[in-house]
Amino acid sequence: SNGKKAGEERRRQRERGKKAPTKDQKESENEGRRTNKKGKEGENKQKKDRKTSTSSASSNSSEEESLAEEELAMLMEQVEQKKKLISTMRNKPWRMVKKLSVLREAQAFVEKFEGALGKGKGKKLYAYKMMMAKKWVKFKRDFDNFKTQCIPWEMKIKEVESHFGSSVASYFIFLRWMYGVNLVLFGLIFGLVIIPEVLMGMPYGSMPRKTVPRAEQATAMDFSVLWDFEGYIKYSALFYGYYNNQRTIGWLKYRLPMAYFMVGISVFGYSLMVVIRSMARNANENTADGDDDNFIFSWKMFTSWDYLIGNPETADNKFASITTSFKESIVDEQESNKDENIHLRRFLRVLANVLIICCLCGSGYLIYFVVKRSQTFSKMQNVGWYERNEVEIVMSLLGMFCPPLFETIAALENYHPRIGLKWQLGRIFALFLGNLYTFLLALMDDVNEKLAEEDVVKNITRWTLLGHHNSSAGNGSTATPPPLDPADVPRGPCWETTVGIEFVRLTVSDILVTYITILVGDFIRACFVRFMNYCWCWDLEAGFPSYAEFDISGNVLGLVFNQGMIWMGSFYAPGLVGINVLRLLTSMYFQCWAVMSSNVPHERVFKASKSNNFYMGLLLLILFLSLLPVAYTIMSLPPSFDCGPFSGKKRMYEVIQETIELDFPLFVAKIFSYVANPGLIIPAILLMVLAIYYLNAVAEAYQRANAELKKKMQMQREEEKNKRNNKASTNPALQDLEDLLTPSTKSESHPKQAEDKKIESPNKTSPVGKEGRAAALDGSPTTGGRGAAFTPPPHVFVTQPPTLGLRPPYPGQPRPRGHPMGPVPGRGRGQPRCSYPA
Repeated sequence: SNGKKAGEERRRQRERGKKAPTKDQKESENEGRRTNKKGKEGENKQKKDRKTSTSSASSNSSEEESLAEEELAMLMEQVEQKKKLISTMRNKPWRMVKKLSVLREAQAFVEKFEGALGKGKGKKLYAYKMMMAKKWVKFKRDFDNFKTQCIPWEMKIKEVESHFGSSVASYFIFLRWMYGVNLVLFGLIFGLVIIPEVLMGMPYGSMPRKTVPRAEQATAMDFSVLWDFEGYIKYSALFYGYYNNQRTIGWLKYRLPMAYFMVGISVFGYSLMVVIRSMARNANENTADGDDDNFIFSWKMFTSWDYLIGNPETADNKFASITTSFKESIVDEQESNKDENIHLRRFLRVLANVLIICCLCGSGYLIYFVVKRSQTFSKMQNVGWYERNEVEIVMSLLGMFCPPLFETIAALENYHPRIGLKWQLGRIFALFLGNLYTFLLALMDDVNEKLAEEDVVKNITRWTLLGHHNSSAGNGSTATPPPLDPADVPRGPCWETTVGIEFVRLTVSDILVTYITILVGDFIRACFVRFMNYCWCWDLEAGFPSYAEFDISGNVLGLVFNQGMIWMGSFYAPGLVGINVLRLLTSMYFQCWAVMSSNVPHERVFKASKSNNFYMGLLLLILFLSLLPVAYTIMSLPPSFDCGPFSGKKRMYEVIQETIELDFPLFVAKIFSYVANPGLIIPAILLMVLAIYYLNAVAEAYQRANAELKKKMQMQREEEKNKRNNKASTNPALQDLEDLLTPSTKSESHPKQAEDKKIESPNKTSPVGKEGRAAALDGSPTTGGRGAAFTPPPHVFVTQPPTLGLRPPYPGQPRPRGHPMGPVPGRGRGQPRCSYPA
């Protein structure tokens, strides 16, 4: 120690002998000391981190080693059970408080132990997969909600359904579907026919078919002329006659006549495919639905409300929807239990059908008479507005007044509302179809007259052009004669454009009549009843005229009939589909407003059919019947010689033969000629008919098998229900007696099973079991350890039945009076204990 002190003194003396350090040296020394300190602190932190990482790694490795394969399997099974419980939580008949608590526990368990089902890198990979699976499920749910929000007019239709029932909502769903189909058809026609002709075809005024005649130019822009679709509208791209018969147009060499023909055929092909596909999908959905005819009111009472509703308006709509569904079910139940006089009912139904047939025949004759009369008016001059539009007015009035008349007559039949609606739809469909085909037959007479007139006009046109050429050459000039003005060229009647104009007039008049009927018959009527009810002699709301009900059958058949006219008229008026798209778009908003503001629910609210195939069946029938006139004109009638893309040909379908011969190789033409051979077409049609018959038979067999399976499942469910009821109604005393009188073989097998269970080691448990062992060491009353005193006593297995005699009394129990010395009569376990007086 003395030596150390001496060394320190010598060092201090040497430092004193040196020069005093400057400020810069002192600052550099301080910075060096600081950096040394920071370096030492960083090293210490790194050492600590290494220690903690090594300790955590060692702990993780020890935990991973402790998790055996059986424990992981058990844990995985528990996690899957929890997941299944989470997915089926809504179906549990529990209180909401219990559901929420169990759901939170299951979610916490899954989040805690889901990542522990792997080892090392596999553990992280599994946790990543689980996280991505959860995110994917959430993304799909959000995307489904987004798709639901993107469905047009979904909330409007839901609101209508909540107040007026599913039958009224089915009309608006059908209207939305029709809007989508017509939007696709409009895209085909507008993109492949109208746009190429407007952009690449010859402009207006360059040829006679695109020019208003000289005699009509003075009044071509008058409103009365344009309202009749004459003047400039007649010579526009809206109608057939505007399109040129030039084989290729523009720098793209676009084959417009071929495109026009193929688009006209594809309109029917696409519509047929969409209708059949929708019918098949509806049939599959109808088959997939289970039998819900049992406990209808109980299901509606306890399971109708949606507990996820958070909007007051949505809650009001849901309340109205539940009320409406109860009304629908009550009507169905009343109709199923109704007693009636069968003979009187048959007589009234036959009488109603006779009256309706008379109405149909009268309407058909009236339309035929009016069309014939309009042909005479067309040859006259200075006719009035009514004479020009008499056919459209009469057909619209028949469509407006005949359905209410049919509904009044149908009251005699007293059908179920759903069956009565189908009969009403069928009768109105027969009315519209008869009117339409009567109109077409009368129109065909007009077409034949125009075809005969075309021969005369064709000769006049040729002589006019020849005379113009001769007059120019007769002047002695060798120059090319000036072309004749297109407005001065004689025109043919162009029967295709005439047919297209008639269909456009029918469509526009039907739109106007429909809107005026809604505005006057519903809105103004509702305003009159609402405001004049306070100062009227009787109750206007309960009596006449009252509020209007939504006419489902009339609106549906009007929509179907209008679509049939669109399919027939689109070949002769390509712009007709665009008019129909605007009509359907405005009808959705206008009719939704009218039904919510002016109509009341039906007195007998009924549920719509599970499938919408009845509407689709009517639409398929009108599609087939609309195809027949178009196919007849394409295959049989010659096109006009001076208008349309097929002018100059004998038949319209020759454009296909021309395209195959000029644009395809020779072997392709041979293939088409072989395919078009009737010797191949007739066997192919027969094969298709046989295939349809076979598939129909298979479908009927599957339907019968499904019906038998449903019956068996119903019987099995009833048997299980009866067993449960019988078991619950048995006497508990008899059950106890049966437990005591069990065979000895069955009772002796219990100790062996218990011993086998005791032999199994309780060490291999899941992490949940580890927590249980830890709780046992802390003294839990339900497990071993220090709380073993609270464990229940071991089971005593009965190997012999008890003797049904007297047994001695319990210790301290007095003997009953008059009882002899010996055992006291025993009491069964199911009998109440009673004290005997001493």
